[in-house]
Formats: sequence, C-alpha cells, structure tokens
Amino acid sequence: MQRTVQDSMVRLRELAESSPVAPLATAFHAAGFELALVGGPVRDAFLGRPAKDLDFTTNATPDQILAVLRTLTKSTWDIGRDFGTIGALIDDEQVEVTTYRSDSYDQQSRKPVVHFGDSLEVDLSRRDFTVNALALRLPELVLVDPSGGVEDLLAGVLRTPSSPAISFGDDPLRMLRAIRFSAQLGFDLDAETMDAISGMRSSLSIISAERIRDEITKLLLTPAPRRGVELLVETGLADLVLPEVPALRLESDEHHHHKDVYQHSLTVLDQAIELEESRDSFEGPDLVLRLAALLHDIGKPATKRLEPGGVVTFYHHDVVGSKIAKKRLRELRYDNDTIADVARLIELHLRFFGYTEGAWTDSAVRRYVRDAGPMLERLHILTRADVTTRNKRKAHMLSFAYDDLENRIAELAELEEMQAVRPDLDGEQIMAILGITPGREVGEAYRFLLELRLDEGPLPEDEATKRLQQWWADRG
Repeated sequence: MQRTVQDSMVRLRELAESSPVAPLATAFHAAGFELALVGGPVRDAFLGRPAKDLDFTTNATPDQILAVLRTLTKSTWDIGRDFGTIGALIDDEQVEVTTYRSDSYDQQSRKPVVHFGDSLEVDLSRRDFTVNALALRLPELVLVDPSGGVEDLLAGVLRTPSSPAISFGDDPLRMLRAIRFSAQLGFDLDAETMDAISGMRSSLSIISAERIRDEITKLLLTPAPRRGVELLVETGLADLVLPEVPALRLESDEHHHHKDVYQHSLTVLDQAIELEESRDSFEGPDLVLRLAALLHDIGKPATKRLEPGGVVTFYHHDVVGSKIAKKRLRELRYDNDTIADVARLIELHLRFFGYTEGAWTDSAVRRYVRDAGPMLERLHILTRADVTTRNKRKAHMLSFAYDDLENRIAELAELEEMQAVRPDLDGEQIMAILGITPGREVGEAYRFLLELRLDEGPLPEDEATKRLQQWWADRG
C-alpha cells in the first residue's frame, strides 16, 4: 500500500507541475487565497488513470475567483456563479474553480441550498463518496483525505463520507451515482451503502426524470455497464427507473425450457459493446446501440405464451418491445431522435433470422437495407450480439449466414449505391410523363417506382418510363 501511495503522489506532483495547474496555483497563492485540486483528478491519480476534468476549490468568493482567473486568460465564464463556480480556458484546457461550500438541502425539492464555506475539510465532507472527497492543496502538495478515501480506493470500495442514510437523504440521486461509479471504477458498494440504497430507493421518485436519465446514460456509456445494471436490479432501483429490465427475469422450469431473458439481455449488451469497440465506424461508446441491446427483448414478458407441448413462444415481441421502449424512453425525457432510433433497432432486431430459413432475393436484401436506413451498422452489431446460444454449431451457422448477408449488402451497395435507394424517375419526371400536377397520384407513382427499384434494381430511364406508363394505364 505504501508503495502505491508513493507512486500516486509522484503522479500528483507531475500533474501539479503541469499547465494549467501550476499557473493557477501560483496565481491564487500570489493573491492570498487557498487552492486545491479536488475530486476526480486526485482519485484518478491513485487509479493510474489520466486526469480528465480539472476541478479546483478555493476560499475565494466567485468575484475573487473571476478576478484571479482574468490575470491568466480572457476566456472565462460564470454560468455557475450561483453555485460558486467560475470556468476558464487556460492553455487550451477547461478548468472550473468553485468556492468552498457547506450546502444543506431543501427537503421538498432536494436541490442544494448553497452556502459558501471557509474550510476545505467541510467542503470535502459534503461530497458524495469518500473516493471523490480527496484534495491536493496547491502549491504545497499536501494530500487532504478527511474520510479515508485513499484506503477505500486501494480496497476498491464505495462508501459515503457521512452515513449513507444522511447522504442519500440529502440527495437521492446519489444512489444512482453510487451504482454508476461502481460500474465505472469496478468498485464494490460497502454493505451499509448497499442496504441504504435498497431501503431508501423509493425516495428516488422525487428526482426529476432528466437527472435520472443523465445517470442512466452515464452508466451505459461506461466501459462495462453490466455490473451497474445488475446492481440496479439487485437494489430495486431498476423497478423505479427501468422496470422493464427486472421484468425480463421470466419464470422457467425444467419442463418449459427457454433462455433466461434477463441474463441473455446482459450478455447481448456485453457482446454489442465488444463488437462496437472492434469497428472503426464507432468513435466512442454508442448510447443508441447500448440502449437497444439492453432493451431489445423487453416485449417478451407481454407476449409470452405457453403453447401445446410445453413450448414457450414470444410472437411479435419485437414490435411490442419497440412500443414499450418508446414509452419508457419518453418518460425518461430522452430526445426524439434517440427514442426513434432505439425503437427502430428493437423493431428490426429479428428481421435477419428469416435469412437463415431460405435464401433472400436481392429485393429482400434491398428492403433490409432500406428499412434499417442509417441504423444499418448498428443493426449489424445488434443482430450478431443477439446470438448467445451455447450450441457451437448453431452459433457458427448464424455467424456464417450474417457474414453472407453483409457480403451481399456490400456487393449490391457497390453496384447500385444502395445506401441512397431512390426510384429511377423523380417527381418532376413523373409529372411530365403522366401529364399530372402535384398531388396524391404523384406519390403513388413514386412508391410504385420505388418498389420496382427494390425488386429489380436500377432500370434504364426509357424502361422505367415504359413501366410507369403501363402502371398508369392499368390503374385506369
């Protein structure tokens, strides 16, 4: 342990001597104010991770912070002034400096009632977890750890500085943050914290949907969110924020064999992340894909049927699940694009399995691409991730079939520029050929030509004209 702490202090010293930390420390010291690097950067030094967001705290007031920062840069902002926070851009890095705080909470709204303090130790005591209640005084390079955060870091444990009942009572969202940090850092919740979350979970109902959504999003974007999802279910928080997930724990017995849908969904999430990370087309964690992977089977509880002979079926769970996902994501205040994209992936996630039942025509492949639209790459991943069978022969067969489908899509796309499938004649040409004006009939003709394009591929303009005229004549 001693060696680990020494190594961490070396990393902290290097960080303190770098820009923009060193100039800030010098400027605040010269102005007669205290300054400390706090929270995430200090924690990450002990974890051997690079510092991302640089957060500082000081005994200076917001006006005094602004005055000091303006000696270093012209790029400052005070959007968080009411909470004591001033931001700045120094040497192309964003920093935030916040006045010491000793907040209390409005027991009705659970929003902090901001009180500025004059003690670093008091400021640290109001933070969410001991591993985030660490500070490095600058420029003295003194580590401040009033609640044993270093020991918890080394033990891989999440614990609150005060009793969890008080901490979660102040802000129930901290229960979700505990689970998110557990997944993000790979830490265990200590027993008292775990019990408090299970016992106090109903208090989360007073937290706004937007704040809950943001924590769910941060959880799903961690490198390994499965751990957090399991904790959500285990503590009962999922019953409040994502009830469709614990509902996946369908009853099964020795006579009615089917997959554990809950565990299957977690495995699909793991496999989707693994595939996402292996593809160059994804620059980072993809929220839409991860939501779709977790929720792709949430239509199964509503569609579960026990057929004659003891066979369990879930007919149309893709369509039902798509509708349920829309409702849940709307309640969590996700944006319309995210909702539509996740719902579309869930609706389409079974489409491929018809491919293994018989060779698709080129027309069927074109429709698959058209229906997926911009979701095609995500659909590729979700469909592959959905194969969790332990039957190696079956898994190999499905993988081979999807390889074949992707190859056919690539070949057709190269030949036909399939990603932008359009009829061979546009609206202006349709009206000129048929001698009609804008209206319903133009749309009908356009759809006829689109279906023709999907069925037969691109046609020469004269052939497309001939087919259009024949269709027009046949419809009388």
